[in-house]
Amino acid sequence: MNITVELPGVVLAVLEADGVRVEPTGQELALVLEGGWRAIQRSNSTESLAEAESIRATRAMFRSWGVDPSKYRPSSEALSRRAAQGKGLYHVSNVVDVGNLCSIETGWPYGLYDRAKINPPIFFRHGADGEAYEGIGKRTWHLASRPVLTDAKGPFGSPISDSTRTMVTQSTREILAVIYAPGAAPANSIESALSRLGERLIRFAAAHVIYSGFHPLISRPPEP
Repeated sequence: MNITVELPGVVLAVLEADGVRVEPTGQELALVLEGGWRAIQRSNSTESLAEAESIRATRAMFRSWGVDPSKYRPSSEALSRRAAQGKGLYHVSNVVDVGNLCSIETGWPYGLYDRAKINPPIFFRHGADGEAYEGIGKRTWHLASRPVLTDAKGPFGSPISDSTRTMVTQSTREILAVIYAPGAAPANSIESALSRLGERLIRFAAAHVIYSGFHPLISRPPEP
């Protein structure tokens, strides 16, 4: 799926997979997730976390979009802060938990979507006045001037909080995963993040990866 990027300072890395089995988180994945969660907790307080390079770069990316990251936290920072505060793990499903684990490891927001429920073309842009969706675990999420992924039916995703329309459920068999990486991130770091995400989806969700990359699938806005 092609994504047209209309916001500055970001690289959208994309992975598509078929044959996915969405199940409750198994013991092996739970142990891996626990290890990543504890590593964040041991090495960070909420104050030191704010100084981490990946968190700072993601916050700078949000500011380049005119979004205050202290008011609307990147999903990756919200997860990492939860870990640093010693709060409990989220266990949603094997697929969602893999995305959350990879997100706290990189410090970048990840979105995992049911690809069968997405209707191209896809854009990454600012939300327009009046646009909104039902957010996962939230009430209506108002999107004006916030970063959103949209398809032919309207907004469905964001590096802050995603919608219920395209959320991964136990009936999902094909997924679109998007990594919202800061524009200054080295290409090899993005490639490594995609590789690790793909390997874990194969290992823990029997996924068949059919695409993984960030060029030429992604088009960027022209330089000013």
